[in-house]
Amino acid sequence: MKQIAVLGLSRFGVSVARSLVAMGVEVLGVDLDEEKVNDLARELTHTVQADILDDDALDTLGLQEFDVVVLCIKDIEISCLTTIALKDHGARYVVAQAAGDAHAQILHRIGADKVIMPERDMGVRVAKSLAGNNIMDYMELSSTHSLLEMEVPAEWIGRSLIDCKVRNKYGLNVVAIRSDSGLRVSPTGDDVFQSGDAMVVIGENHVLDKFSSLKKH
Repeated sequence: MKQIAVLGLSRFGVSVARSLVAMGVEVLGVDLDEEKVNDLARELTHTVQADILDDDALDTLGLQEFDVVVLCIKDIEISCLTTIALKDHGARYVVAQAAGDAHAQILHRIGADKVIMPERDMGVRVAKSLAGNNIMDYMELSSTHSLLEMEVPAEWIGRSLIDCKVRNKYGLNVVAIRSDSGLRVSPTGDDVFQSGDAMVVIGENHVLDKFSSLKKH
């Protein structure tokens, strides 16, 4: 079973920890605030009250044995010092929360394997869903590619994927079709779009921007 340590039981940290537990992951929650630790003691696999800036405390936690260490601290100085300490103590994969672009760049340079900015990422998703035509959800996968869930254009209803030429004409891959009957993952070219369907597509960001301009009639 995968083991993940969440350092910093902020609102975001707690959300991450609870979500991981719900997915069957063993989670260690760590925070300096004893009250926060006690509140989550029954929900998480393990909880420890500790100062993550203390080298001895890090050694005691044995974080090098975890598959991932998630650092949920927005304070720039503390997160940077802790990121360095985690890598020095043998952490395999460090995911660090950043408060902004400059903070993210620093974290990348000092060894964070992945940097996340929850507020920005959620803001982008909300903005995309509001600004785009028929966009239901949006997730940035990298600086060049994203995943998009949107309503199927009205002119495609009753036609198959191959008839609509989604890949050849638009350069996109439909990875799932959502309907009232459920989610069809990895649909074939013969799958036919029905009224009320939504499709999940992956592609380059500039292509998705053009694609999302398709209007539902």
